[in-house]
Amino acid sequence: MITVLRNSWALMLGMLLLMLGNGLQGTLLGVRGAIENFDSNWMGLIMSAYFIGFLGGSKLTPYLLKRVGHVRVFAALGSLVSAAFILYATIIDTWVWMFLRLVVGFCFSGIYVVAESWLNESSTNETRGQALSLYLIVQMAGIVLGQLLLNVADPSGYELFVLITVLVSISFAPILLSVTPAPLYQTSRPMSLSELLEASPLAFWGTFALGGIFAALFAMAPVYATKIGLSIKEISYFITAIYAGGMLCQYPIGWLSDRMDRRRLIVIVTGLGAVISMAGFFNSNPAMAYVIAFLLGGMSNPLYSLLIAYVNDYLEVDQMPAASGGLLFINGVGAMGGPVAVGLIMKSLGSQYFFVFIAVLMAAICAYGFYRSFVRDAIPVDEAAPYIPLTSRSTQVAAEIAIEIVEEDQDESNTDGK
Repeated sequence: MITVLRNSWALMLGMLLLMLGNGLQGTLLGVRGAIENFDSNWMGLIMSAYFIGFLGGSKLTPYLLKRVGHVRVFAALGSLVSAAFILYATIIDTWVWMFLRLVVGFCFSGIYVVAESWLNESSTNETRGQALSLYLIVQMAGIVLGQLLLNVADPSGYELFVLITVLVSISFAPILLSVTPAPLYQTSRPMSLSELLEASPLAFWGTFALGGIFAALFAMAPVYATKIGLSIKEISYFITAIYAGGMLCQYPIGWLSDRMDRRRLIVIVTGLGAVISMAGFFNSNPAMAYVIAFLLGGMSNPLYSLLIAYVNDYLEVDQMPAASGGLLFINGVGAMGGPVAVGLIMKSLGSQYFFVFIAVLMAAICAYGFYRSFVRDAIPVDEAAPYIPLTSRSTQVAAEIAIEIVEEDQDESNTDGK
């Protein structure tokens, strides 16, 4: 780990500062939107714009990288993010906010691609696994800590928007000033959606529905928390609980994933998620809301890696990165409509139906997984692909790093077995 930090400390420090700013901005917008009396429908549209931009960025960034290189793309996207963050507070308008969210989503997609490419370049075969793990931990830690920054100043003022702008601006300095050479951008051949659907219908539709769940939890939860009258401190704790649950439950669910039928685990996790969501619907105890938020984050966030691992069970190693990229795209498509649907439901039926939306999607994945258990035999546990912890913020570059680790581990095992 010391070697990893020595080789990539600038990237890790920059990513931590970046995620502090990005983690805070989503929550801050949800709270500020309620203060400005934006209704749930508009907030849903504003939050959806991020996922549309992210999806567009994942498609266009490779062309930008080939045209002008990593350093210029990284600096340009960082400048746009900083400008967008400060403009949120300068122009309080729904259409402007929607456009800025689109820009921010597009830019962060490209930023992640560049950061993960640099991570891969600064790692060796021996340190790549540790580097990826540290990178994901830093990402989640930055987002979790970013929620607590909501308590630093009044969300109705300019200070928090200035803070996230400064954090993002500073985050690029250690990365761009480091001596690490810019990497070459290379990705595997993409897998068509029809091929992915044929490989695993459960992973395909499950990831699509999970996009809606992520959009609700990570984009509309601040709107929900504000609508039900939580204080700023309570909102920050509520959102922190969601992310903390996702971070802390990743390992135990991953551990189980490598030791039991993954499809059965998907059914169990989503079934529990549906039950927990309905508990949120009926809950009236503020303290219990934090527990529900923690458990929902814990059931939903590892599910993304679980579905990737499940589809990998039916693929050759050289197909896995393309499949991960395909699932990232499907997840993004599902996330695009999630905030709009949640906003409409909350406005029409009431804020508590935020949890019903999540419960329905969790139950749908659970039911479909149960149905698929009668259609297709399970892969034996000793033949299953390894579980690799990834998040919906990880790009195909991170997936390819993870698959390289799997290939290296398999090669070592084959060598030791001879």
